[in-house]
Amino acid sequence: MSQIHARTCHICEANCGVLIEVEGRDILSIKGNPDHVLSRGHICPKATAIADLQNDPDRLHRPLKKVDGQWQEIAWETAFQEIADKLQNLKQLGAKPAMYMGNPSAHDYGISTQISNLRRAIGLKNIYSASTLDQIPHHVVQYHMYGHVSLAAVPDIDRSQYLLVVGGNPAASNGSIWTVPDFKKRVKEMQARDGQLVVVDPRRTETAKLADQHYFVKPGTDTALFIGILKAVFDDGLVDISRLQDILDDSWATIEPALSGFDMMELSAYCGISETDIRGMAAQLAADHPAAIYGRMGVSVCEFGTLNQWLIQTINIATGNLDREGGTMVPEPALDTINLVGRGSVRKTGTVRGEMPVIMGELPTVTLADEMLREDEERIRSLFVITGNPVLSSPDGAKLDRALDRLDLMVSFDMYVTETSRHADYILPPCGPLEKDHYPFFFGPLAIRNYASYSPAIFDIENDEKADWEIIAELASAILVADGQDAPNIREPRDVLNTMLQSSPAGLTLAEVEAAPNGIDLGPLRSCLADRLLTEDKKIQCAHPDFLAEIQRFRGVLAEEHSGHMRLIGRRHVRQNNSWLHNSKRLAKGPNRCTLMINPEDAANHGLETGDMATVTSSANSVDIVVEVTDDVMIGVVSIPHGFGHGRKGVKLSVAQENPGVSLNDLTDTERFDPLSGNAVLNAIPVTIKALAKAHAAA
Repeated sequence: MSQIHARTCHICEANCGVLIEVEGRDILSIKGNPDHVLSRGHICPKATAIADLQNDPDRLHRPLKKVDGQWQEIAWETAFQEIADKLQNLKQLGAKPAMYMGNPSAHDYGISTQISNLRRAIGLKNIYSASTLDQIPHHVVQYHMYGHVSLAAVPDIDRSQYLLVVGGNPAASNGSIWTVPDFKKRVKEMQARDGQLVVVDPRRTETAKLADQHYFVKPGTDTALFIGILKAVFDDGLVDISRLQDILDDSWATIEPALSGFDMMELSAYCGISETDIRGMAAQLAADHPAAIYGRMGVSVCEFGTLNQWLIQTINIATGNLDREGGTMVPEPALDTINLVGRGSVRKTGTVRGEMPVIMGELPTVTLADEMLREDEERIRSLFVITGNPVLSSPDGAKLDRALDRLDLMVSFDMYVTETSRHADYILPPCGPLEKDHYPFFFGPLAIRNYASYSPAIFDIENDEKADWEIIAELASAILVADGQDAPNIREPRDVLNTMLQSSPAGLTLAEVEAAPNGIDLGPLRSCLADRLLTEDKKIQCAHPDFLAEIQRFRGVLAEEHSGHMRLIGRRHVRQNNSWLHNSKRLAKGPNRCTLMINPEDAANHGLETGDMATVTSSANSVDIVVEVTDDVMIGVVSIPHGFGHGRKGVKLSVAQENPGVSLNDLTDTERFDPLSGNAVLNAIPVTIKALAKAHAAA
């Protein structure tokens, strides 16, 4: 007899409620849960991939060891002991270890409860993660302004009347650094109450197609738009800080003078949006209605990513929309990590590339390959990769591919042999996703509504497999014992979760949350920023000197001449989530989505038609890719999706990966990064395009 389990989808930040019908261990269906307190029945195609991941015949089930270039299954205890012994030998030689944390690790709360023990056991100083490839500018700004790296204000879309989205595509992502499931319906609800969605993006994205207005913007120039909006708010007498006056520090007074030397016409020409439209956006944000400006990947993964995120926060303050219903608000989640973990840190350290930012203890991933390729005693010689595939996700993936071959020890925690884990000496695979419980550990503090939702495992773990947290905990113990230290007492994730829930203001127990399969609604967001601030003086630190200095650095960029290159941007699709869902037949089926989008005018100038092959060349590399001619991208811009390029030598392609595509990040450059955060520059990459052949592949 079949059973239906209410569960939260763990694939992306939206954390939608789903109903999974199973019979025995067979998955019969996955549908949206209409009673879920946050997602209201919404489901996207990614949720159906859970079945493919659980039952994938290519998924690993036992530890693998590389012997003479071939993979051999070994026992867990053997793997742990051999890794511990090899690491101990390397430690005695003074060899430097490192760790890379991939995107999926943020979607598994069990990993978060155990990873500190493994880091301590390894003796890590060099920690890298996917965060420095997409979101670290947010954390730098939040730390300096609000006193905690993760204290985020998110758009309160359910009560907003004007939402300006710049460089984000929540219709495909269901939010990013903003947990907002059912985005499309929420937009329609906003429009039904006479609200407006306005999108600024070099591509007519899925979100732009929902919008009341869409403006093309030259890639990498959003800083000029943000400065123009903020300057217009000041110049046109639109500033309203009355509600926030008591919690703004004295540096607020330095912002308007810092903008005084900018010319609106010059800013407009630089970004490609008219002065009239810039002033119109400013007027709408400052009008007598709740409004918000939100910017994501397109404005984060560029040279001025941190400055962009600071300007966004400052615009929301200046227009009176921070900490306002319908503006941007700080959530009060059931599990309040903000008050349960440290504030984080923002500092600098020396690397082979010179002094670089270290945010939350993490070094910029743009330096990882160089640290493995250096020729002195500081070279990274062992690497632990936790659920990540940086060969496809990080800049100049081909360079990282080469660097991984130099390691003396590499351990990957992964379900598959991937473009990264193929280099490993050991692969430690976790059990299937439905054999693990789930809690939105990192995403509750980013949700559009305060709530709690816990999902127990649906299936028992079988055949001596292990959950991620068990693998991490047991390996940490083996390493510590090999080093002559005592093994730590292992606290199961459920126990840690229960303690953290009870220590949060809502005071819930795990038993109470588990007893509510549709989640517990804790109400809409409310004005609470004054109580949530963790700065020393309990005030918003409005204008950190680094941000003001970046404004002046940008002033110099305005005068630079643009080259004649095309500009490359990334993109995502609702059926994609970075590099880790391409084994799902449900998601990979259909038309080829790894195409070079190019405007009809540019296509004609290059002699290209849809289905042709083109060579795209950057300062880092060249790739050959099928062409898709479309007016969804603006003139002078081309787009390649992120997360493709599977199937390098040594990686078996599944049936679902018949069109592995090319990696966007073979074209990005490790030498380009945001100096305040170290975040990789993955946007506005100068490229040349050349017709290759009339292949007429399906686009």
